[in-house]
Amino acid sequence: MTAVHTTHLKSLPLLARGKVRDNYAVGDDRILMVATDRISAFDVVMNEPIPGKGELLTTLSLFWFDRLGPKGANLCPIHLTGDDPLSVVAPEERAMVQGRSMLVKRLRPIPVEAVVRGYLAGSGWKEYQQSGSVCGVALPDGLRNASKLPAPIFTPAAKAAVGEHDENITFDEMAARIGAELAERIRDVSIRLYQAASDYAATRGIIIADTKFEFGLDEHGTLTLMDEVLTPDSSRYWPAESYREGANPPSFDKQYLRDWLETAQVDGQLWNKQPPPPTLPPYVIEQTAARYREALARLIG
Repeated sequence: MTAVHTTHLKSLPLLARGKVRDNYAVGDDRILMVATDRISAFDVVMNEPIPGKGELLTTLSLFWFDRLGPKGANLCPIHLTGDDPLSVVAPEERAMVQGRSMLVKRLRPIPVEAVVRGYLAGSGWKEYQQSGSVCGVALPDGLRNASKLPAPIFTPAAKAAVGEHDENITFDEMAARIGAELAERIRDVSIRLYQAASDYAATRGIIIADTKFEFGLDEHGTLTLMDEVLTPDSSRYWPAESYREGANPPSFDKQYLRDWLETAQVDGQLWNKQPPPPTLPPYVIEQTAARYREALARLIG
């Protein structure tokens, strides 16, 4: 399988390159989002791609958009146009975008990531140990690493530029930035989306410990779910059979890569989580790819 690190379409103007996606303008009202095989960790993009990752992320996103959007549970409008991505690129470019692209509405993105946590993990666990709360949400005493929360909590993050760290903020800070009414709508729909996805994933032997959603507004001000949704890049997926309170289960996401990077060296020194990243050995690339493939197989079959 040939991995795609960066796309270079001649038929459409490039809007932006994110950590994973290359976005191209299609007129002034649509965007072609192409998921490459790039992978980032600690907000640094690795030099080596993960073969098949972009197609897998796209397949999973489309699955969840179908399940949660107007065709399924109808919890929220979605940014898919329904048009074929291959219809907007030159014939010789179709192979480059096939299976890894979505043709979406151009929206006004909301500069806050909508993070929902059902379990205590990652930065949430660290914050809880210090303050007994996460992003201003007070939690009961006595919780442990990977504890299931009494109910899912909404813990927003301010979006940072590529290469910068997203910043956890409180709900009140989010409301001050984007308005209380919009903040409440985003919180409520995010929790409903998470709950519906968690309930389904549980039937497939997967715990969704936490996830982040992104939203935008269309020309009528309609809140619309956008970007990727409930992929291993944006969510913490745990195998239910390995779950034990007190320790992080082995997850179907980039945690394997993060764990390896914690001990990796650059020029004889422990990597400082700044560019340039360490060179990924073939076994790390394959083990990371295998975890993404297992997430897809379990969820969709």
